[in-house]
Amino acid sequence: MSDSAVHPVDEKLPLPRLGALGLQHVLVMYAGAVAVPLIVGRALKLTPEQVTMLIQADLFCCGIVTLIQSLGATQWLGVRLPVMMGVTFASVAPMVAMAGSNPGLAGAGAIFGAIIGAGVISMLIAPIVSRMLRFFPPVVTGTIIAVIGISLMRIGINWIFGNPVGPTAPSMVNPDHAKWLADVTAAASAPGSALPALPKGVTLAPSVPNPKYAELAGVGIAALVLVSILLIARFARGFVSNIAVLIGIVIGGVVATITGKMNFDKVVKAPLFDMVLPFEIATPTFDPILILTMTLVMIVVMIESTGMFLALGEMTGRKVDQKALAAGLRTDGLGTLIGGIFNTFPYTSFSQNVGLVAVTGVRSRFVCVAGGIILVLLGLLPKLAALVESLPTVVLGGAGLVMFGMVAATGIRILANVDFKNSRYDAFIVAVSIGIGMIPLVAPNFKQWMPHDIHPLIESGILLSSLAAVLLNLFFNGARGDDSAAVEAAKQADSH
Repeated sequence: MSDSAVHPVDEKLPLPRLGALGLQHVLVMYAGAVAVPLIVGRALKLTPEQVTMLIQADLFCCGIVTLIQSLGATQWLGVRLPVMMGVTFASVAPMVAMAGSNPGLAGAGAIFGAIIGAGVISMLIAPIVSRMLRFFPPVVTGTIIAVIGISLMRIGINWIFGNPVGPTAPSMVNPDHAKWLADVTAAASAPGSALPALPKGVTLAPSVPNPKYAELAGVGIAALVLVSILLIARFARGFVSNIAVLIGIVIGGVVATITGKMNFDKVVKAPLFDMVLPFEIATPTFDPILILTMTLVMIVVMIESTGMFLALGEMTGRKVDQKALAAGLRTDGLGTLIGGIFNTFPYTSFSQNVGLVAVTGVRSRFVCVAGGIILVLLGLLPKLAALVESLPTVVLGGAGLVMFGMVAATGIRILANVDFKNSRYDAFIVAVSIGIGMIPLVAPNFKQWMPHDIHPLIESGILLSSLAAVLLNLFFNGARGDDSAAVEAAKQADSH
């Protein structure tokens, strides 16, 4: 190849091929991209219309940030490699924790404010983070990604059977007891009644099995989705195999519609086209502790992105220098800032799409530019977002087991490359970090006697595990190590 020849990364393919390959990238990431707004929107107890807006804004921002990352914007922004940007699962557990302690629009505003603050800080610290890769060898990144997957599995399992609280909780209040309490309350409040008034806050504890919990028909649909994904992954080839999760969700949606568990009323009512506007769902509020929590998440995410960019540079034959690395990480921060402004979430490079680059051998960044344009257009179509929101949680649960389990499996795969035999301290790092990460999952009330201000910081197992892994690695191994091990770990991470 002569010096004047176009590098494969900068190659502009024919428009029909560009569109088809771009659509393939979108389909590979689509299930993961829409999962986060569904999880967080429902955790916040938003209305179906608001969750639809959340999905719409998410797809729109995915497209905008993908365009900036792949095309580049000034010397400061964009790694200029074939990168698709999407919401990181690492941010889900902290956001669900924030939603649990403060649901509704107030909680949404606090989350969006934390995201905006973390986005600004991430842009400022991008050059520093780009030099921190040695603090995140495979023993650290593998542990963090494994804990992310394990933490998210709880959400997928609750999608299948029902949430611990609310209308699908395992137990419900006995109707006879509820009627008795209502009668006593009415009698006590009657004029001239001798009965003492009920103490404020008295409620009945759920004591009878809830027929909506673990309904066999719903569990059957979730199992069908799971089996469909496994069969497609086993027997299909190429593109169809790559979108096994998406096809499984479609199959589940069709069966849910036939059995009457899914209807299209919201899709019919949704407009065909609508603009995505800033602060459409909630006005952001800025809590320093929540901003710090989300910033810690972003540092972990940016370290993952660093390894991903370096791995992608090797795959495409384009060296990623410090300047390009900082520009890519700065775009992670800008994408997160844009996400907060448009009332959506933190953004990072989607590693399953990095894997797709390796599978297809197509290195042109303009394929991802085409994917970004498709995502922007999808974000302007509310009917599509309403269709996704209409999916019953059991359908998503079957797919969630695969999506979230693959995240955990990715962490295990990275850890498989750690030399535990010759580095005896690495086992301590993994063991203690995973144990600490499990505390909020197993004992969610462990923080009840701790200062309330630090609750958002410690109720995410992912954050606790990340801090433990980094500090323990420094304690046992120091800051030694080169970037090559982290790059190899990034190549293993084909599921985000």
